[in-house]
Amino acid sequence: MNRTEAREKIVETAARLLREQGAAAVTVRAVAQAAGVQAPALYRFFEDKDALLDAVAEHVFTSYVEGKSDTAGTGDPVADLRAGWDAHIGFGLANPAVFGLLVVPGRVSPAAEAGLAVLRGRIHRVATAGRLRVPEPRAAELVHAAGTGTVLALLAAPPESRDPGLADAMWEAVAHRILTDAPEPDAAPAAPLTDAERALLAEWLARPRQ
Repeated sequence: MNRTEAREKIVETAARLLREQGAAAVTVRAVAQAAGVQAPALYRFFEDKDALLDAVAEHVFTSYVEGKSDTAGTGDPVADLRAGWDAHIGFGLANPAVFGLLVVPGRVSPAAEAGLAVLRGRIHRVATAGRLRVPEPRAAELVHAAGTGTVLALLAAPPESRDPGLADAMWEAVAHRILTDAPEPDAAPAAPLTDAERALLAEWLARPRQ
């Protein structure tokens, strides 16, 4: 096993422990034992437990972001933005430990930045379609903040006590704030005049004015 493979195995093992048992279970000793390596080997890749947790968060979230980037759009930028919202909520609820690591104030995460880039791209497509009510940066900040807050609020409650309609209600509130109604279709072109109508119009125009 080369160095890259060894690091990947350690990170994947730590990700499994994090997912199954939470951040407290991700100790150097536990990860080393589960990965089948000696504890000192981990320190050749990671300075400490926090560095290992950072790597795990990046690993899990990067896979999620790559999936978002590869997903084909529907052709409706607003529907795509809503789908991204639903995916973000779903990821947070399915990966609470990783989500908690990613939203620590002041933490700069390349994976989280990549996720924001995907969001900004979707916001830009909504703006290009003429459906955005506010500037693009403000729209992206509102969607990101509301999505993160919704996940944290849901995670704070026991699963059986969570409001199943909270995420939908929050989306509706944000959408109302940042989106305009769909543009009205262009008016149908006027039907051409019939021969009788043209003759009547010509006769009317030729009449002497009183």
